[in-house]
Amino acid sequence: MTSGPGWVLGVDSGGSGLRVALAPADAPAHAVSTASREPVRTGPGGIDAAHLLEQLLPMARTLLRRAAEAGAYGAAEAEAPGLVAVAIGAAGMATLGDDLRAVLPHALAQALGVRRVALAADAVTAYAGALDQRPGAVVAAGTGMIALGTDLTGWRRADGWGHLLGDCGGGAWIGRAGLEAAMRAHDGRRGGSAALLERLEAVFGPAEELPGLLYPRSDRPALLASFAPEVARCAADDPVARSILAGAADDIAAAAAAVCPPASSGECEVALTGGLFKMGDPLAVPLRAALAHQLPHARPVSAAGDPLAGSLTVAAALATGSLRLPRHPRMLHVSL
Repeated sequence: MTSGPGWVLGVDSGGSGLRVALAPADAPAHAVSTASREPVRTGPGGIDAAHLLEQLLPMARTLLRRAAEAGAYGAAEAEAPGLVAVAIGAAGMATLGDDLRAVLPHALAQALGVRRVALAADAVTAYAGALDQRPGAVVAAGTGMIALGTDLTGWRRADGWGHLLGDCGGGAWIGRAGLEAAMRAHDGRRGGSAALLERLEAVFGPAEELPGLLYPRSDRPALLASFAPEVARCAADDPVARSILAGAADDIAAAAAAVCPPASSGECEVALTGGLFKMGDPLAVPLRAALAHQLPHARPVSAAGDPLAGSLTVAAALATGSLRLPRHPRMLHVSL
């Protein structure tokens, strides 16, 4: 019995850990996966390639062994097709990925016998998961917020600059605005929200103790973002909370408008992906209005899959020679 076209490996590296999936190159949706809850370390040289490999290689070998034992393609283990392509999407790849780009292609060739390797920013794998390889725009929002668009000739990026310089409209941005409004109410200043102050004290304790809780933390963005659902819960009855979410919607729509292919290209698909959009109507309703106003030629669509699915999409396209997403030295780096 003949063997299949081989396996592809997709990897998603983010703040919550490492996820790895294995699938046939001709059927990337039929994947088996595993995960580690330990995030890959970042040091003075950027994302630590050695630490990523320390986690990735045992996980990849386990998945390959499971596939062989399952008799995929009906082949005996000795005849089973090998790994033909790997795609790794990593948070910080664009700015902190020099070590990964220098080390991983050779290391993966040596350890797994695979030479087709794509190293992508996590926004690229989020894009591929949401829209496959079609032109359009994707907004990925959770703690942070980044928008990425392409007409398949190049990438356009907006925001994703972190909670101090941007990520406008993301979870940390909403949570910080909500906490600021609560502190204004605590002080008796204009622009305060008694409802948000009540939620602050229910979640974090006395308002005057919040700075001591927040400022020493190394995970300040996540702590700020944890308050964003409280803003959404208050929005129905509190005009300050409602205004915060309307501002977030305007910023998200502005990022999408900045990266969407121009109206001359025709209708632009815009997909929204990430945990922030689980808030539902308190954010979705003003966001629909903001998109209609700022991006009238856009057609909002549901994201087809997540960044791990996107990494498998990229790996499968690389394996079959059908990769259409634009290559870029920092956004989508390909080794053959």
